[in-house]
Amino acid sequence: MSESELISLQRANKALHALNESLRSAQNQLLQSERLASIGQLAAGVAHEINNPIGYVFSNFGTLETYLERLFEMLEAYEQAEAALAGSAVATRLAALRTRVELDYLKQDIPMLMGESKEGLSRVRKIVQDLKDFSRADTRQEWVWAALHQGIDSTLNIVANEIKYRADVRREYGALPDIECLPSELNQVFLNLLVNAAHAVGPERGLIVVRSGTAGNEVWIEVEDDGCGIAPEHLPRVFDPFFTTKPVGRGTGLGLSLAYGIVQKHQGRIDVRSEPGRGACFRVTLPVRRPLAEGVAA
Repeated sequence: MSESELISLQRANKALHALNESLRSAQNQLLQSERLASIGQLAAGVAHEINNPIGYVFSNFGTLETYLERLFEMLEAYEQAEAALAGSAVATRLAALRTRVELDYLKQDIPMLMGESKEGLSRVRKIVQDLKDFSRADTRQEWVWAALHQGIDSTLNIVANEIKYRADVRREYGALPDIECLPSELNQVFLNLLVNAAHAVGPERGLIVVRSGTAGNEVWIEVEDDGCGIAPEHLPRVFDPFFTTKPVGRGTGLGLSLAYGIVQKHQGRIDVRSEPGRGACFRVTLPVRRPLAEGVAA
């Protein structure tokens, strides 16, 4: 075999190796997308099932409040009648009973308990609705016009437990138009960026800033943290599949790779800027209208 043939064979082998790596990466992203789709459908189903009992419990609370108002009205009438029983054995027994059951305290505490319970139910209902909005399993992966801020807020509520012990979140939203997109997939991008930002925060409580704005026919979303930052030598690899700077067992290295693939599917781009010790900022830029749709319309 001549030297030129050997070089040609080596080049072909290198190209084949690169192609295999690309296919392996695509397969892993596809598997991850399938898992996320299944999780999304499961989450939507669970949210629907939870929503039903919450609905009738919430309705029953409203009825119970009405009943309590009537009972308190009746109690007030009885209290006004006590004066006519003054000095009698019945009056003495009623006074002892009032003291034993702490009636005055109950009249104050019951409305407070009802209000707190209704607030708790409202919060559960909001979480369930955010879970449904986040999963968007009912869209069947159709391109629709959606409000990004609604998706971000739903995602923040879903990951609140991951963030609230580590950092405060500040929203700096600009005015955004609805964009043509796959909302559930973009919600996954926001989730990955927010969780990564929370994990980047050090032992001291940090700050995560979510910004948004427009630039021509594009919109942009930024997620910035004041955490540990990313080393310059790692920046070119942050979107590579399986690359992670997290300790073993804390990351798969697929989160940012998956986010990159979703943004690419939307024909947008995702950029990162960072300095070690001064945090990182990821910016997602997306077209308002799906470019493919524009091409078809033309």
